[in-house]
Amino acid sequence: MNKSFPRTEVGGVSLPRMIIGTNWLLGWSHTGAAADQGIKDRYQKPSDFYPILHEYLENGINAIMGPASDHELLVEAIHYTEDRDGKGFIIVDTPVVDVSDSLNGRIEAEKIIKKSAQIGSSFCLIHHVSVEQLINKGKREITRLPDYLTMIRENGLIPGCGAHMPEVILYCDANQYDVETYIQIFNCMGFMMQIEIENVARIINSAKHPVMTIKPMAAGRTTPYVGLTFNWNVIRNCDMVTVGANSALEAREDIEYSFAALEHRFPDVEGRGSSGKNQDVLKKVIDYDNAM
Repeated sequence: MNKSFPRTEVGGVSLPRMIIGTNWLLGWSHTGAAADQGIKDRYQKPSDFYPILHEYLENGINAIMGPASDHELLVEAIHYTEDRDGKGFIIVDTPVVDVSDSLNGRIEAEKIIKKSAQIGSSFCLIHHVSVEQLINKGKREITRLPDYLTMIRENGLIPGCGAHMPEVILYCDANQYDVETYIQIFNCMGFMMQIEIENVARIINSAKHPVMTIKPMAAGRTTPYVGLTFNWNVIRNCDMVTVGANSALEAREDIEYSFAALEHRFPDVEGRGSSGKNQDVLKKVIDYDNAM
């Protein structure tokens, strides 16, 4: 029987501390166009997504993050899995919003936020590419952000912000913007992070609201054991880690690595394959434990 993943609370909603990432489902490998296309080729219909989404659900991981309102196939895959498994997902939508300072820009932003509500999202976290257009470092504020947060609230969604720039968290807290959470890149490699790892860790640990961290494995630049062990042992108990995988087996491993990190034990996983068969150092450590 699978264990249920630990949970936290954000804006009055119970969320698993592991959130399903979608880069490896939608075609953003962060390595190159060929890898991006390989992902898209693999996931072309709702049933293609089912094995991996089912694996997460089986472990109580029922929150999924990504620009769902802009990807109909992802929404269809979510509903397909819900129908088959009889369990629901919490959608953390991350739409790119038109933030131009014009009447037309506001109309378009409102349309996108309404669509986020229509697909069944619980959270609407404005994508970092939109939020960061509004940052004014001189004034230490995010200009006109409250306008969009109000739109989100009025459409029955829980508001928040995506962030690559760590100033997003600092300015949201300093100005008491109406956010319940934030997305922040955080990994042991410093991949795509704009300042030192230690300083981002300090910002996360000082944030007024729970933080959803992303890219814990630096888009494949470190192993799941290293990346996940680092993130789980640095963030707070209220914070989350967004974990993407390319198959159900990868998801299962990532879940076990995460449980092991949270429980302060070594993960029960198979060792890596090698052309040099029967190498003792590559065997599953649990084999040695059982032999003692």
